[in-house]
Amino acid sequence: MRLDVDITGKTFVTAAGGRQQVLEQIRFSLHEGDVAVIIGPSGCGKTTLLRVITGLDHDFQGEVRRSGINRTAMVFQEPRLLPWRSVEDNVRLCKGSVSEARLSQIFDILELGSHRHHFPRELSLGLARRAALARAFAHDGDFLVLDEPLASLDAALSHRLRQQIAALVQDRPLVTLLVTHSLTDALHLGDRLLFLSARPACIVADHAIAIPRGRRSAADITALKRDLAQRFARDLATPGVQLPDIALAELMTT
Repeated sequence: MRLDVDITGKTFVTAAGGRQQVLEQIRFSLHEGDVAVIIGPSGCGKTTLLRVITGLDHDFQGEVRRSGINRTAMVFQEPRLLPWRSVEDNVRLCKGSVSEARLSQIFDILELGSHRHHFPRELSLGLARRAALARAFAHDGDFLVLDEPLASLDAALSHRLRQQIAALVQDRPLVTLLVTHSLTDALHLGDRLLFLSARPACIVADHAIAIPRGRRSAADITALKRDLAQRFARDLATPGVQLPDIALAELMTT
């Protein structure tokens, strides 16, 4: 499996009839087993980029090739659970033939076992996000897309859910693309970090992480942040280079 992204432009028509360019010069490739993380400031076009890559938006300039990718599983920013279905029925919606053993394994990892028969209105935001994740992993897709799955969660819950996502992704034959605002989450979950600029978004830094995901200690995460801070300091001295504020703000606290 291979994902090749070569986007040269994406524009929207405003309410006033003008045109606003959102994306430009987004180019990267991913292979089976890769976990890439997109980081960028709010409103830069991250969700738009995901919609283009997953084929939900065809109105763009460039090309996206999904070689060997037949099934895409996506977790949106909102859980998007059907309110009249239980958690288990929502999870089974995408693939009704999922085995009981596989379903139980997913529910155990995401700590949803006691909520199988609850309805979305009975769930907290954290539980609803986990139910949406369970649905995506039950789908057994070739391409997993996560759009800010840890947003609006407290630090403890975010940490636990991050570990659960890592456990589900580990050793699965798929391509994974994740959007987050947290550099810490990105460094824990990703093999490769793609930093986007403000609109029109382009890739301003592409950073590969050599340490395997399952072996990164707290000290490793701190060292990776330090390395990125040094790299960004060099880039900031380069005329015409503008790095995302979200990354700089977190690095300045390292």
